[in-house]
Amino acid sequence: MLVIDMQRDFCSPGGYAQLLGLDISRIQAVVGKVGQLLLAARTAGLMVVHTREGHLPDLSDCPPSKLQRSIAAGAAIGSVGPMGRLLIQGEYGHDFVDELQPLPGEVVIDKPGYGAFYATRLGSLLTERNIEHLILCGVTTEVCVHSTLREAVDRGHRCITVSDATAASQPEHQASALSMIGVEGGIFGRVTSTAACVTMLMSSQQEA
Repeated sequence: MLVIDMQRDFCSPGGYAQLLGLDISRIQAVVGKVGQLLLAARTAGLMVVHTREGHLPDLSDCPPSKLQRSIAAGAAIGSVGPMGRLLIQGEYGHDFVDELQPLPGEVVIDKPGYGAFYATRLGSLLTERNIEHLILCGVTTEVCVHSTLREAVDRGHRCITVSDATAASQPEHQASALSMIGVEGGIFGRVTSTAACVTMLMSSQQEA
């Protein structure tokens, strides 16, 4: 299970997302759903991977184009916000929300890009463990979730995206991002709900 970017900078008041002018209520609304998925995944013995988007304090891993976009949007990466420097590793805002903190032994992937495979060890980690199937949840659906999903599909993974455990910055973006997954016979895998995913995980545990 990939839990994507459930960080304070995206989910909490005063974080990067809110300073961009985004309505974070949509993002906050999925915290409980992600929590349900985490409980089911842990109970079923799945490997859980948490990702965090952010950059080194000196911004050496932040492309100039990305930095310039954040400046133009009014929330410069590395600038000081209510929870520390925005999207900077080690800052309070960069870490996960309290409700979704990783358990000891769970994998945390710090990523400088939108996709979780770029410039990280995620690909090699999944290969080492012969993991083919992925369940994706988190934020935002149209950016980091979709970027990770597309990277995963290109690497041959079979993916499930949990619709109500993901959130976009706008309702229309959520609908579009989810609808793209099913084109061409499910080119990016399939979409399911939290309830259906939890039932699936419970069933697999009973069969095991």
